[in-house]
Amino acid sequence: MADLFADQDDHAQAERAPGSDAAHGDAPLADRLRPRALDEVIGQEHITGPQGAIGRMVAAGKLASMILWGPPGTGKTSIARLLADAVGMRFVAISAVFSGVADLKKAFAEADKMAQAGKKTLLFVDEIHRFNRAQQDGFLPFVERGTVTLVGATTENPSFALNAALLSRAQVLILERLGAQALDQLLRRAEELEGPLPLTDDARAALIASADGDGRFLLGQAETLYNARLDAPLDPEALARFLQRRVAVYDKDRDGHYNLISALHKAVRGSDPQAALYYLARMLTAGEEPLYLLRRLVRIASEDIGLADPGALTQCLAAKDAYQFLGSPEGELAIVQACLYLATAPKSNAVYTAQKSAFRTARETGSLMPPANILNAPTSLMKDIGYGEGYSYDHDAEDGFSGDDYWPEGLEPQTFYAPVERGFERKVRERIEYWERLRRERRG
Repeated sequence: MADLFADQDDHAQAERAPGSDAAHGDAPLADRLRPRALDEVIGQEHITGPQGAIGRMVAAGKLASMILWGPPGTGKTSIARLLADAVGMRFVAISAVFSGVADLKKAFAEADKMAQAGKKTLLFVDEIHRFNRAQQDGFLPFVERGTVTLVGATTENPSFALNAALLSRAQVLILERLGAQALDQLLRRAEELEGPLPLTDDARAALIASADGDGRFLLGQAETLYNARLDAPLDPEALARFLQRRVAVYDKDRDGHYNLISALHKAVRGSDPQAALYYLARMLTAGEEPLYLLRRLVRIASEDIGLADPGALTQCLAAKDAYQFLGSPEGELAIVQACLYLATAPKSNAVYTAQKSAFRTARETGSLMPPANILNAPTSLMKDIGYGEGYSYDHDAEDGFSGDDYWPEGLEPQTFYAPVERGFERKVRERIEYWERLRRERRG
């Protein structure tokens, strides 16, 4: 295993070395275009730039363990390699897909030996979320005593995919999906190396949109086009046929993927079903991925309608099920139905604003304990110290409402959710006002 890691080190150095086979030979285009320095990483300047977390660490010459969280093809592996170069550390890479606890132990033993020789190790763990909790615990002593600086990469939310002990010892850095400008910059680098892509301007924009923020995928598609040695530039329709992949068609005004989805969202929010249907049709007929549109409609159902019409979310999820059951084009009718339902539903962003407000307060107030009377007391010790004492069972109270105070000590009751006077939320508002009146009366 030690030899394997050494080979990986050599390979990583070869990829970065000017004039090497990995840099200029038959390596995939994405490998040949790997950045050689952090300032060449595209689309992640918020963390790699001088004011970003990584930029500051490199300037100080000292790295902290970190988790790089972001979509595929956004530069996680490249950043890890470049970090090791930038601070003069040994780079070792393993994948959680192919490795187990035994592999980790061997890697740590090798890192120990190198540390004794004065060489620090950056251990890059791809797909780190695939390690189970016991395997994740195996990192802790080696990270704590500095045997390795851990750089983990994940596409999953670290809050759910990684255990709290590991997260407490690493900084989570969020990589953003690559926008159209960043993807265009990637293609320009490819064209500097390989020449102009055989695409019309509209087909080029469609190719960028089809990558969905994944730079590695985009360069793979570009390489396919280069290898085909086409005689004439492809338009969007010809590109879709050639790649056997639906790509968005952009009209002469060059309204792109993100402009259209923004227009659809705002037309639905603005209760204009005709305009909403137009933008939905624009995207579906252009070849947009229907599940992408359904995900946005589900979001709209909660963000812009919420409890003003609780059926909105149900309609969207039913449309998703119908589309997956019927496929295209028959299932697209269900998407249209969901879109029209949302556009004609009463609107409220009360759920959306309540979430933001509640999350902000939760972050600011930390670990306040709930009042003892509403804590469970499954053991005699917990009962002895007052857990559950004085709890009022609401179903036994008059009107099924006790009026108890459920807020932690030190935090005054807050109002996060404020229903509007529209749709079903009018009834919800009446209920809340009724309970508030009873609460005031019963507290005297």
